[in-house]
Amino acid sequence: MASITLPLVFLISISCFHFSMAGRPITVPVDDQTFTTMRYHKGALLTGSISVNFIWYGKFTASQRAILTDLITSLYSPDKSTAEPSVATWWKTVGEYYKQSNSQLPMLTNGDQILEEECSLGKSLTDVDIEKLAAKGSPNNAVNVVLTSADVAVNGFCMSRCGTHAASNKTKSGRFTYIWVGNSVTQCPGQCAWPFHQPIYGPQTPPLVAPNGDVGLDGMVINVAKLLAGTVTNPFGNGFFQGPKEAPLEAASACPGVYGSGAYPGYAGDLPVDPVSGASFNANGAHGRKFLLPALMNPATSQCSTLV
Repeated sequence: MASITLPLVFLISISCFHFSMAGRPITVPVDDQTFTTMRYHKGALLTGSISVNFIWYGKFTASQRAILTDLITSLYSPDKSTAEPSVATWWKTVGEYYKQSNSQLPMLTNGDQILEEECSLGKSLTDVDIEKLAAKGSPNNAVNVVLTSADVAVNGFCMSRCGTHAASNKTKSGRFTYIWVGNSVTQCPGQCAWPFHQPIYGPQTPPLVAPNGDVGLDGMVINVAKLLAGTVTNPFGNGFFQGPKEAPLEAASACPGVYGSGAYPGYAGDLPVDPVSGASFNANGAHGRKFLLPALMNPATSQCSTLV
């Protein structure tokens, strides 16, 4: 996990090497010699109705955008016919953090879709640029998600991180939370889109077939899901996390590389396979969509909780 000093409230990164520590049994508590207990540091969590505003920086097709908007819809999908395991069930695990803090899990819904197809800030971005882009979304009751296309370079992308979540207090309305995730398909799919691409390091197991047929976007789904879980449970750097504040492990990043039972380094775990497409997944979502979502640390048990 990389920590970068910026003029922000805080900034948390997802390491590229999210498959490197996946080797503990899913049903066994996390080794206390390796990880500390997931602690609540008494800070504010996100609650109430929260809009997820997507800022699409660079070229994305309508079908690519639909993958991520369907992910948000699936968190609280009213469609009772959605098969288990579901995205909604995965999100309920995040609710365990709210039970620990005697608060209520927020209701996340799709908000604004802001297209920045012409790349107004260029194609080589700094963290300050990401914050500027995030500020294009609403600062109130929102998480603003900046998504950069495959031809856009971001400081630290592929070298030390696949995405970040942060908070800013630079608006008249006060602080707001935001996320950045890049499409790694042409820059580092073996780092930021694993297990849908051969890893650069570690055991060279065959890649899985991406559930939505798009290695870059399905990789972004994993990282957006990780960062959403971290954002709501540790929005301002004083919520739930393990270890030092300078390099915290959060709800999903505390279980790197784990997607199903039996996971170990280089192996994502035992996963269902779609009989038609051959794609691996662990969650059903809205509109018949399938996703691969990261395991979440259950704060009540100190275990990595998977859907399958």
